[in-house]
Amino acid sequence: MTTFSTEGFQVGKGGRRMRAAVELLSSMRFAIALLTVICIASVIGTVVKQHEPYNNYINQFGLFWAQVFDVLGLYSVYSAWWFLLILAFLVTSTSLCIARNTPKILQDLRSFKENIHEQALRAFGQKATAEVAGTPEEAARRLGQSLVRSGWKVRLQERRTAQGMGWMVAAKAGSWNKIGYLAAHCAIVLICLGGLFDGDLMVRAQTWFNGKQVYRGAGMIAEVPAASRLGPNNPSFRGNLFVPEGASASSAILSQKDGVLVQDLPFSIELKKFIVEYYPTGMPRLFASDVILRDRTTGEQHPARIEVNHPASFKGIEIYQSSFEDGGSSVTLKAVPMGGAAVAPFEVHSKVGESTTISNGKDQRTLEITNLRVINVENFGKEGEGNGVDVRKVDLQHTLNANLGSAQSRSDKQLRNVGPSIAYKLRDASGQAREFNNYMQPVASSQGGVPEFLFGVRTDPNQPFRYLRIPADDKGGLGEFQRLRTALMTPAMRAEAVRRYAAEATTGQPPEVVKQLTASAERVMDLFAGDPAKMAQAGLDPNGDAARGFGLQAVASFIEKTVPADQQARVGDVLLKILNGSLLELAQLERAQAHLPALDMGQERNRAFMVQAVVALSDAPLYPEPLLFQLQDFKQVQASVFQVTRSPGKWVVYTGCFFLILGVFAMLYIRERRVWVWLTPVDGQEGVSAATMALSSNRRNLESDREFEVLKDKLLGIHA
Repeated sequence: MTTFSTEGFQVGKGGRRMRAAVELLSSMRFAIALLTVICIASVIGTVVKQHEPYNNYINQFGLFWAQVFDVLGLYSVYSAWWFLLILAFLVTSTSLCIARNTPKILQDLRSFKENIHEQALRAFGQKATAEVAGTPEEAARRLGQSLVRSGWKVRLQERRTAQGMGWMVAAKAGSWNKIGYLAAHCAIVLICLGGLFDGDLMVRAQTWFNGKQVYRGAGMIAEVPAASRLGPNNPSFRGNLFVPEGASASSAILSQKDGVLVQDLPFSIELKKFIVEYYPTGMPRLFASDVILRDRTTGEQHPARIEVNHPASFKGIEIYQSSFEDGGSSVTLKAVPMGGAAVAPFEVHSKVGESTTISNGKDQRTLEITNLRVINVENFGKEGEGNGVDVRKVDLQHTLNANLGSAQSRSDKQLRNVGPSIAYKLRDASGQAREFNNYMQPVASSQGGVPEFLFGVRTDPNQPFRYLRIPADDKGGLGEFQRLRTALMTPAMRAEAVRRYAAEATTGQPPEVVKQLTASAERVMDLFAGDPAKMAQAGLDPNGDAARGFGLQAVASFIEKTVPADQQARVGDVLLKILNGSLLELAQLERAQAHLPALDMGQERNRAFMVQAVVALSDAPLYPEPLLFQLQDFKQVQASVFQVTRSPGKWVVYTGCFFLILGVFAMLYIRERRVWVWLTPVDGQEGVSAATMALSSNRRNLESDREFEVLKDKLLGIHA
């Protein structure tokens, strides 16, 4: 029954190797192998992020494997030369398969195979014999009409036999099954061709044959030379367009492996307003851009709204809402000193995307404002409760996951907007930079306590931010903490705070007790403040990694070195009590100098503030820069990132998908069946014919068995 061939063309001319190559290329086995390779490559293209900066791949895979994967083209799989070559071979191989089998299929569609012999019918698996009324001709016409009424196509043939004139009834149904084979294979060719048209092939062809060059420099788009610009009539491209509010753009960026190409558009896009709407939880509900599309030739204007999954179309180009970014918002930052030396606070006025030079005379930094986020929606679910942040690690990745981590894996979500944040870089004279991410408002955790300012830092863009947490004072600012830290760095104020603490704690005690407590308090305060002389007296290295030279770790290192192991826990509790009492006196002292009322330690908030301030004071010296910049004010300017595409191949792909659906449906749900009934006269019996019937189906199953039983009953009168 089958007319399909999985073998290749049998070429009679040419050398042996040439004939073998043509046969392999046109064989079904070769096409299936190519499909398998394409599937594997597609998986790689899905797992490995495509068109990322090369340094990202080095950080992810290491230098050696990053170079190996680069040579293999795994960072741009779908435009790699070998992927395009495989697609070309697949198109060629599948086309040859279609060309080889189409004539046979068309011939088979026209043929009823009425010349089949009786012996062949008896070899079929589904066969039956019987005697029917009427001469062979009468029976043949009667049976043929019955099959036609049941939807079969019928052909009658008269033959001469030894018994006399015999008649063959040949019928077929479900011939569209073979059309499904052609449709499915044509679909593969069309989809591959559409993919080639809409891929990088057209752009690459212009760099190969039209003298276009990838631009590797930096600067304004208008400064890109003509050799790196593609004309508006480019038949196929896919690029990104960055448009701030109130501005317009008419050139898209096409990212290439080692640079970019600029695609000039036949129109400009002016962004009137970027719209973002939120759910009550603070999660975004809608991203949309109100734009004006202006024809660069005629000046025709076309207003449109572009939303996610709702693109606009103009001049044959589809415009999608890809993402949104800051469009150059103006910000006011307050510099907060974090170093040991006293620095007067000052303000910096800048814009997102701009740089400012900051110097104290001998040390210089370049402040680069990289991003402003007005909305920061974080999860404060119950699963995060109970994991206080250990700022001694200055690490939010593990301990802040409960409060500021990804909400994807949480079962109990409490989404909350924690307000604006500013991201910036500080770059030193050698060009090395650290990234910072600071929240404008203090954030209250789900565990209660005093809201805290979060100041994040990282040196590797592939790593999460590590956060320093500083409690907010009763005015919602950093003033109390800054005054307390300045007082801690002042030896005279530490000494006065120790004196007051010892005097209050030893009321009515002998002078020896007062002197002993004063000495202990002085030592623990000096260690906590990181006084180098006191560290050396205690046998600790102020620059040692183990001692850390300051804060609670310095106190812990002192206990480990000077106190027997079995007494360390008790001594540690005593010293922490002394430290907390001395720091409280230091806070009351600095508030008196600032003409502020004393802290009322009967209030829960004040007690919580001091507890959190001790940890923040311990970790503040770990901050890697002498200044941190706190967002004071901003004026937001949004920008939309549009993806613009010209995809002539999409209609080819759509057509291929239609043929694929049609082909799969035909092959799976349409059964090709053929039935033959051979009629001959019976010797000695007038008006009686001998009938031999056989049924053939491309898939034998229960349905074909039932159909055969129905045909036996209907045609031959044989009841099941």
